[in-house]
Formats: sequence, structure tokens, C-alpha cells
Amino acid sequence: MSRPFTPAVVTASDLRGGHVVWLAADDRWVRDIAAAELIEDEAHAALRLLHAQSQPLVVVGPYLAEARRGPHGPEPAHFREIFRSRGPTHLLPGPGPGPVQPAG
Repeated sequence: MSRPFTPAVVTASDLRGGHVVWLAADDRWVRDIAAAELIEDEAHAALRLLHAQSQPLVVVGPYLAEARRGPHGPEPAHFREIFRSRGPTHLLPGPGPGPVQPAG
């Protein structure tokens, strides 16, 4: 017996800046998961993923990420996507090792 489809968003990395992006209902790539299209139908999800995969000069590595409906839009359902939705972390440039800082 197959598993029921879980709501999802299409996510990828922006080819130019490397930022995590999500596909919005109007085909824009957005940096806020709350602005992404929450897909609740498996066939529609397959079409949206194909659309994302057809943009190799814009994004890299598109995939469906499980999500849930939140009060302000889609929210990530798993730790990996929670981490990705908060933006990159890196050592700040300068003398000596510094603490890991979230990018603004």
C-alpha cells in the first residue's frame, strides 16, 4: 500500500547566489518559505517539480520538501528544511576564528 501524499513545497538553491529558494505559485523563486506555494496534490507537485527542473540556468538541485500549513504560509516539516529556511551560517571574515553567525 502506498503512503498518502504529504503537502510539500518545491525548493532549490539559487544558481547565482547560492541562497535557498522556494517556488511561489506565480513561478517566482522566493527566499521566504512562507511565500512558497504549498502543494497538496501529488500530480500537481510532480508538475511543479518538472517546472523547477526545467530551469537549470536559474536554480540547482530542485526537490520537493515536506511542509505544513502555518499561520503565515507554508512551514518546514523537517529539521533540514527548518535549518535551510533560516538562511546560511558561516564564519565572519576577520582575524582569528569567530563564532558562527546567521547571515542577515
